[in-house]
Formats: sequence, structure tokens, C-alpha cells
Amino acid sequence: MIKKNATDLTIVFAVASLVAIGIIMVFSASYTYSLVQYNDGLHYLKRMAMWTVLGSIGMFMASKIKYIVWKRWSKFILIVSIVALLLLFTPLGITVKGATRWLGAGPIRVMPSEIAKLAIIIFLAASIENKGKGIKKFFTGILPYMVLGGIFFYLINKQPDFSTAVVVVAIMVTMIFIGGMKVSHFIFLAGSVTAGMVFMLYQLVFVAERANYRTDRLMTFIDPWAYAQGDGYQIIQSLYALGAGGILGKGLGKSVQKHLYLPEPQNDFIFSVIGEELGFVGGLVVMLLFMLLIWKGVKIAMNAPDLFSSLVATGIVAMISVQVIINIAVTTSSMPVTGMPLPFISYGGSSLLIFMAAMGILINISKYCDFTKGGAK
Repeated sequence: MIKKNATDLTIVFAVASLVAIGIIMVFSASYTYSLVQYNDGLHYLKRMAMWTVLGSIGMFMASKIKYIVWKRWSKFILIVSIVALLLLFTPLGITVKGATRWLGAGPIRVMPSEIAKLAIIIFLAASIENKGKGIKKFFTGILPYMVLGGIFFYLINKQPDFSTAVVVVAIMVTMIFIGGMKVSHFIFLAGSVTAGMVFMLYQLVFVAERANYRTDRLMTFIDPWAYAQGDGYQIIQSLYALGAGGILGKGLGKSVQKHLYLPEPQNDFIFSVIGEELGFVGGLVVMLLFMLLIWKGVKIAMNAPDLFSSLVATGIVAMISVQVIINIAVTTSSMPVTGMPLPFISYGGSSLLIFMAAMGILINISKYCDFTKGGAK
């Protein structure tokens, strides 16, 4: 048994830096919108501060709980997450702007889809470790996970929240592959997922009740300026913001696009405000902090004490990586617009709480890693 390591200060630094940037930028981006919508310019800042405190407590507590405890509770956590997703389709579900994604009352609301991401990571890590070499068998090793993934995809996409459903599937595929599945099975699984996504997109674009809306989204991605007064408006404002920021930015608080040009800039398009106010350098700093966090996560996964902890770290890294890529890709018009918050930075209580708790789990795993196998810590 190796000597227990100290708390990984690199992770703490990266998370603290990203959250601090998030608090500052949420305040800057949301002030005008908050005044108009709530007659309180500090509305989002106060809520972000509240969730930051809760997230910090969650991160601290998770860092103190030995990671193996999560394995014992993995099935229960999975069941709770599925029940929470099902409750969305009851009167308990809260609908905002046509999407039913929240449970709760008053100022406290949670998104079951955020809980589902961490739940599936913990359950899958425990299940794959228990299967051992059985993961190489298709019908008993891979097929049950495909069914489980299909259930989560359906429940999350039904809200509707297609982008989060895609993130869950991406996390599962990554973990199953790292868990030891055959390459031939991986090719089949990847092909099945791709075919499923294509079919879903076809349904959404050409068959569903909102077909015209989905088609416009797709055409907007191809040429946003052709839909400048419609679906292309948001992405055009995002590109204006990024372009106006230049190398060093206009200065903190001096964004123009946040003043009711960019809809709800504190959420999915907060990276646009960062680019406008802090410029290319500010955006680069944010991306470097994410890269630092991802690198540490990969290092922990490679030196983890057992397969369960290695897969949990892998899942957490995949969750962060996929969301960062999607958010920045949407912001820069590299993929069609879809709702995906930037981890630790975008306004969103459930997202911040879950990501910080996940970082606490990652910190705890790092305490039991043998870094002598892969170089100095």
C-alpha cells in the first residue's frame, strides 16, 4: 500500500480559477439582463455565489470520502438518477421556455440530467470492474450498457435536451472502451451510436412536429447570415463579440453584445463575453486552465489504484472534455447551436454543484495514486 498523497493543489487551483472567472464573468455578462428581467442587477451574481458555496462544500466533502464508498452505492445512485428523470414527466417537472428540465421549488432547482451524468460514471465504473474480462463478451458485456445508454438518452432527449443526451452517450462509450471492450465491439458500438444519432437528427429535422425549427437550426449553421433576423441572430452576435475583443479585449465590463444583443449571455454563450472583454488572451487562459484540469485527470486515471477509480477519473475527464468542446464549438460557430453550459463558468447551479463534487471525487482518487509508475506528481 503506497503512502497517501496530499490534496492535489493543481486541481484545486484550476477549479478555483475557473469558478472565480465564472463568478466575475456571470456578473459582468448578466447585469443588464438582470436589471431588465428582475429589476436587480445582482440577481444572477447572488445565485451564482450561493451555488458556489454549495459546490465548494460538496467538493470538500467528496474529497474526504474515500472513493471506494461510491462503488458500494453505485446501484442506488443510478436508480435515484433514473427516478429523478422520470419525475420530470409528472407535475413536479418545471417547464421553462418549452423545456422540462428542472425539479424543485422556489429558488432551489436541480437538473436531473446533471445528476445523471455523474451517476452513470459511478455505476459504469463499478459495473465494468465487477464484470472483469466479461466486458469482452458482446451479449452479456456490451449489450446491457447499450440498453442502459438508450434509456438515459431517451429520458434526457425527451425533455428535450439533445446535447446532454449526447454527452451521456459519449461518456459511456469512452468508459466502456477504456474498460477493456474488444476493438471490433467498439467499432460496432460506435457505428450503432452514429447511426442512432443520424436517425435522431433525421427525425428532429424532417419528421418531428418542430421539423421546420430544426431545419432552420441546421441551415443557420451552414450560413447564419442568411438568417440574421431569425435563428442566426444568436450566433452572429457571438461572432461579433469574439471578433470585437481582438487580442486583449475591450476590458472587463465593457462588452457591448451583452447589453440585450446576445440572449442570456450568462449561460451557454458566456465564452463570447469572455472573448469580447478579455480578448483572445482571456479565452486562451480559460482553455489552458481546462487543459490543465484535463491533463491532471488523465494522469490520475493512468495511475489510479484500481480499475474502478481509473474509470471514474476517465468518466469525469470525458464529461469535462466533451462539454468544453461542444460549448466553445457552438460559440465559434463550429457546430450547430445547442444548449451546453461551459463547466464551472456558465451560470447554472446544478451544473456547478455536480462538477465541483466530481472534482472532489477526483481529488480523493489522486490521494491513493502511485505516481511513481508514471513519473513525478
